[in-house]
Amino acid sequence: VYTGNRELLATLTGYVLTRGVLCAMRRPAIRSMKEVCREARRIVVIDGVVDATNIGAIFRSAAALGIDAVLLTRNSCDPLNRRAVRVSMGAVFLVPWTWLDGSLRDLGKLGFRTAAMALTDHSISIDNPVLVSESKLAIVMGTEGDGLSPETIAEADYVVRIPMSHGVDSLNVAAAAAVAFWELRDTRFKD
Repeated sequence: VYTGNRELLATLTGYVLTRGVLCAMRRPAIRSMKEVCREARRIVVIDGVVDATNIGAIFRSAAALGIDAVLLTRNSCDPLNRRAVRVSMGAVFLVPWTWLDGSLRDLGKLGFRTAAMALTDHSISIDNPVLVSESKLAIVMGTEGDGLSPETIAEADYVVRIPMSHGVDSLNVAAAAAVAFWELRDTRFKD
């Protein structure tokens, strides 16, 4: 254990806000999608989310609300980004995750049905009973601004919307993820 004053820690890290603690870790080896999803029943696919705060919040909600694994597209923020780790309250170290290098169709090979969270003319409501009846479900969350691409939406088994009030069209991706995780949880295993 090495100690240092705040000025020294700020010089080492480039950040003033170290809270007096500095840590160095080895990055774990990337796991395969098959390994991460092996025992999973509910997973989230994070597609193109680039804000570290949103990544951290999604991981925190995933840990709290029963998501078994997280897959991220390569155009998403690294979950080991310091801000993502902090916002997640360490959940990025609890929930198994890896990069999704293929497409949603690859999840079908692992037994998952996919639910793309998107506002389209053909979206079904998040409380549709068919969704919770799926034994293995991947919830697909899109970018902060544009949401999911038309190609990703077309590839999904379901397109799902969260009903809104007062003319609000959508939620922030982190808030929408929390709602989706709770509503689409595997109800066969309640605490």
